[in-house]
Amino acid sequence: MTNSSSITQFLLLAFADRRELQLLHFWLFLGIYLAALLGNGLIITTIACDHHLHTPMYFFLLNLSLLDLGSISTIVPTSMANSFWNTRAISYLGCAAQVFFVFFLFGAEYCLLTIMAYDRYVAICKPLHYGTLLGSRACVHMAAAAWGTGFLYALLHTANTFSLSLCQGNVLDQFFCEIPQILKLSCSHSYLREVGLIMVSSCFVFGCFVFIVVSYVQIFRAVLRIPSEQGRHKAFSTCLPHLAVVSLFLSTAMFAYLKPPSISSPSLDLVVSVLYSVVPPAVNPLIYSMRNQELKDALRKMMTGSFSETIKGLFSSAQCS
Repeated sequence: MTNSSSITQFLLLAFADRRELQLLHFWLFLGIYLAALLGNGLIITTIACDHHLHTPMYFFLLNLSLLDLGSISTIVPTSMANSFWNTRAISYLGCAAQVFFVFFLFGAEYCLLTIMAYDRYVAICKPLHYGTLLGSRACVHMAAAAWGTGFLYALLHTANTFSLSLCQGNVLDQFFCEIPQILKLSCSHSYLREVGLIMVSSCFVFGCFVFIVVSYVQIFRAVLRIPSEQGRHKAFSTCLPHLAVVSLFLSTAMFAYLKPPSISSPSLDLVVSVLYSVVPPAVNPLIYSMRNQELKDALRKMMTGSFSETIKGLFSSAQCS
């Protein structure tokens, strides 16, 4: 029996006990992490550099890529380091910081995905009011509200969770610090405050989910009334990537937290947690770039321009020598 004041570190769940499998996990996560850095970095750079993409939709996409970079950087490097150095430990403060940033970044991302649904709704259902409802100042305020909501959400959960007395050891059955796993270590009845906060948060999450669903019902009704096939295709090409990202984000997270205890197992929990915490930040850039012709053209233009500048620089250097 220990209390939270005597805990200096937590022990995370290892992916494997054999050294070969630990190294395999390290290299697999390294590949996913580098893919996420490359994909999100390209989207951020392209949107920032191409003036044609300075629109509300791409402004929110840039914010989404920033959040994806932050969320995967909060979880994956620690897990990689533990596998590489054959350890399971994370400090008490490190665990608190990881909980805070996970809730901050994922909370802000969920709010941003809700705002992006509103952006698509206004663009398709109220195109004449798009410039008024989604001006530059309004977009900045909405993005700031998403980041601020995530920050407040994370602050409340982190402060509440780490003020609990922990009496059941320091072993977490997860590869990163997750609040449900920390609550399992708390003393009896001391976790009820956090459960109440989770219930309030669930109401907010459900409200955003209903807003997204209603927005897309209106969007698809409007798109199906568009007479030209080209117009319908253009509308779908801007909506489907966002809908795919929302579906991936919500389906994996809801399955992770709402699956029946009867089908729960350490291996299944591990796989599901990877699906909702690691896969979306790496896959989102691919989803957004597959059907978005404007983004693909801007990426191609940026890559071609960079390649041309490099060739010119090498050619000039060769001439000077």
